[in-house]
Amino acid sequence: MAKVADKYLKVDPWAIIEEGFDPERNRTSESIFSLGNEYMGIRGYAEEGYSGDSLQGSYFNGLNEQLDIGNHYKGIIRSLRYMVNAVDWLYTRISVNGEQLDLAKSKISDYVRKLDLRSGTYRRELIWHLNDGKSLKVVFTRLVSMTMSHLGLQRVEFEPLNFSGSVDICAGLDFSIIHEERGECMWSSLRSGEQGATTAIMARTANTANNLFSSFTLQSSQPLQLTRVEHDKFIGQNFTMELAQGESAYFTKLVINYSDSEAAHTAEELWSKGLALAESASQLKDTQIFADQTAYWNAIWETSDIRIEGDPENQQGIRFCIFQLYQTYHGDHPGFNIGAKGLTGEVYRGLAFWDTESYCLPFYMFNNPKAARSLLDFRYKTLPQAMQRAKHVDCEGACYPIATIDGTESCDLWQHSNLQLHVGTAISYGIWHYVKNTGDKEFLHSKGAEMLVQISRFYATRGQWGQQSGKYGYFGVMGPDEFQLMVNNNCYINLMAQKSFEYTLDTLREMKEQSPTAFAMVAEKTGLLDEELTDWENKADNMKIPVDEVTGVFEEHDGFFDMPHIDIHSIPVTEFPLYSNWSYDRLYRYDMIKQPDVLMFMFLYNGQFSNEAKLANYEYYESRCIHESSLSPSIHSILASEIGKPEEAYSFFEFATRLDLDNYNRNTREGLHTTSIAAAWMNIVYGFGGMRSDGARLSFQPTLPERWNEYSFQVMYEGVLLRILVNKTSVTLTAIHGGSTDIIVYGQSITVDASGTTLPLGEGMLAR
Repeated sequence: MAKVADKYLKVDPWAIIEEGFDPERNRTSESIFSLGNEYMGIRGYAEEGYSGDSLQGSYFNGLNEQLDIGNHYKGIIRSLRYMVNAVDWLYTRISVNGEQLDLAKSKISDYVRKLDLRSGTYRRELIWHLNDGKSLKVVFTRLVSMTMSHLGLQRVEFEPLNFSGSVDICAGLDFSIIHEERGECMWSSLRSGEQGATTAIMARTANTANNLFSSFTLQSSQPLQLTRVEHDKFIGQNFTMELAQGESAYFTKLVINYSDSEAAHTAEELWSKGLALAESASQLKDTQIFADQTAYWNAIWETSDIRIEGDPENQQGIRFCIFQLYQTYHGDHPGFNIGAKGLTGEVYRGLAFWDTESYCLPFYMFNNPKAARSLLDFRYKTLPQAMQRAKHVDCEGACYPIATIDGTESCDLWQHSNLQLHVGTAISYGIWHYVKNTGDKEFLHSKGAEMLVQISRFYATRGQWGQQSGKYGYFGVMGPDEFQLMVNNNCYINLMAQKSFEYTLDTLREMKEQSPTAFAMVAEKTGLLDEELTDWENKADNMKIPVDEVTGVFEEHDGFFDMPHIDIHSIPVTEFPLYSNWSYDRLYRYDMIKQPDVLMFMFLYNGQFSNEAKLANYEYYESRCIHESSLSPSIHSILASEIGKPEEAYSFFEFATRLDLDNYNRNTREGLHTTSIAAAWMNIVYGFGGMRSDGARLSFQPTLPERWNEYSFQVMYEGVLLRILVNKTSVTLTAIHGGSTDIIVYGQSITVDASGTTLPLGEGMLAR
């Protein structure tokens, strides 16, 4: 695994700190210092304007644009949706005696930026040395409110160090921002103006007619004389602040952003609603907004913190991961999903993949069940689009897209959008996993069962029966391992489809017996027929699961064992990533895999496979995996911990929490790896903590990495917040609140309550 850290951030347990400005790392830092609140996100760009290399990114969940991509083949998409770069609501220009602050041109010193994980604020400070010898300290602070999703705050402070004089400022709202992938602005102005103390503008996307209202009000340490400046796609206020040497002066910009992605609005209604929100926000004091933000994050850390003693870098790393997961999603807006880069960049176009249910959902299930349900609500909300997609590909039921922002398929690579069938199985698994661990039968009966029926219909009409084997399976597919194209009977797809059939049938049987009214509603709504149930059972019972009966190794797909072998360690490091250095078709010629495929289902349904089977499959497939996906190492680490390979487990884990902080993949500049961040959480909790959530009860088999002295993590299970503390001799489990619950530790059933239970660290569990 030829990954090398680019370390330039100060190690701190509760903050991300950069000292000194490096233009070469600027885009990377813009990603790392991003802020968000599920509703909107903003990259850590310089709000005062920067003429150097920068991605000035401002994004809103649910706001998207459309790109037409003409083709004439049925089933291949003709248009796609993508997250659109939106208003620069931080727009600020600062000048003294006609000289404008610009980090690419100005002389600066004492530059520091800090992301405070306990207060949810981003602070940047510098000393600006002007051409005439004046020195001005400038401090920028911003937050995106976690308690009021439409609210953003920016505070700018000035302290003249060797002069008294004035500073000229323009604070504005700019819709002329360029969407980098398209190379053009995707917005047109609809309306702008002032109402009382509020300055506002509204714009519309070019193709999808999404409307966005943006406004601000100003507060200041001194009275301001405002002069409105306005032109196409921009509105702002010019003002001058008088500064006294050695004294601080500041202004605060309270911003309200409101889009029609939440509900249907006419432009007039959106404008009125936005102004009303702005009026309410103008009554707030910035001190109270800061206090509310800190209180929110204090509550998060009380329930979701992971504490590591003896490893300061990973301590900082995992807290950064948890912070970003809550920034990206916390369930306040049902119907939103998690893009692969969250709200931090334009790569992957803001699209959600199967990673949501496979990698992200466990974090939310055990930290914020409301958010977990909200993620599944997105899939229910977009069930009609999935059913339409199934018709496009000559099937019935629901074909969930491999990449989406609004429920429609937005992957323009046919080999992925038409061959990767495993999204529906991930959703089925996600429903099963969520209901099993939260007990939310109401969701299952009101929404989940309907999705399961339509998902099963798709898999019942997409598969075929093999001529020689007489078994059911899927032909012309691509599994999670994207280095195997147009294969037959991908083992992951077949097994996961089998599990989907079985879970659907079990759910419907249980509903029919225990909740007949709910069953009747689902049956009526979906037009469910008895013969369908018989058909699904037959296909599940006769699903082809390719496995070598002698070695116990599952064959990734028909013919995989006969493919040409390549020693992945013989590939020069200069040829990675292979997508950039090998011709596309060359990737598919070997038994080399991109990411776990067989090992993935052995993780998801962990309890159904013996340790011997896990060991055999791990040793076979690990040697063939090049980890071209950032999601790959965590699954290998988790399984390596389980089968007694602690050195390998830690080797795979080493860069998990710091993948973006230390820019291991040299692409943090494009945005954060949000789903990999969730995988880093799993790596600790499922890997070293040995948690398993696919059995009858939640279970743990903790280990302690040799480099760590102690660690603890917390999970919510059946309404009880559990804390698991592991040191070199023992494991202590305590119910922090919520009463008591029964779990399994090292195979032993125990009841955990507020008094706690301490067990010896399992025999052989101390990693060496």
